[in-house]
Amino acid sequence: MLLEPRSGLLAAWGNALLAGFVSPDDAVLAIVGTDAVHRVSGLPGETGPVGLTLALGRLRALGVTGYRVALPAPGHPLGLSGPPEFNARALEAEEAVVASGAAYGLVPEVSAVGPGGDLHVEVVWHCLPVREAPPADVPSLSEAERELAEALRDATEVLSRLDVAGSGPVAEAALDAYRARAERGREVLAPGYPPRAVRVLELAQRVGLLVALARENGHGGAVSASEMAARGEALRPVERVARRAQVAAYNAYVEELDRGPR
Repeated sequence: MLLEPRSGLLAAWGNALLAGFVSPDDAVLAIVGTDAVHRVSGLPGETGPVGLTLALGRLRALGVTGYRVALPAPGHPLGLSGPPEFNARALEAEEAVVASGAAYGLVPEVSAVGPGGDLHVEVVWHCLPVREAPPADVPSLSEAERELAEALRDATEVLSRLDVAGSGPVAEAALDAYRARAERGREVLAPGYPPRAVRVLELAQRVGLLVALARENGHGGAVSASEMAARGEALRPVERVARRAQVAAYNAYVEELDRGPR
């Protein structure tokens, strides 16, 4: 479900830290969230994994000035710029963070550890070299906002006709969780992001939730093979638009930085 990828949290709060809007402790607390611990492996000058606070400081010392997000999918290297080794690892994880100012990228490896009934999540971010080039297929915030409005309208029409819109207790619970999340509004991005980025990310999350609910609710009323195929065709471009918009929102800080003072 396209709500808050770990790469988005790391990029957003990493950018807020670089801009001086938050302390290292607050940034790490927001990035880790409900996970047990985050470490970073492969940092230059380190022989093993290090804590996230030390890693963010080290990356800044190495020249990092900002963080972008990549949310690739098969056939769609969204936000990536190479090399192939990094792209392959990011595609496997379905997300990554790409630094600006220094040629490094971070790909999360997530594992659940502990006995049954007491599992906790640990994340190791693998630091790898990246190619300094424009990221693939990332729209501007204005483009993303326009695409999302069109995609939401088209998807709602098609999915309603096929009777696969979210329904039932699982869907209602997910919608309630989304509404509670939306009520917290400004928490969807870290301090320092423009209001338009917040608006785009909120809409992208809403569209992503619609897509996820349609997929999780089985075949719904789309009982024929042609109707099931039509649903799949309707969902694919909408999910792609939602991912593009998420990346545009998370990357807005670096895009503003690159444009410089106007």
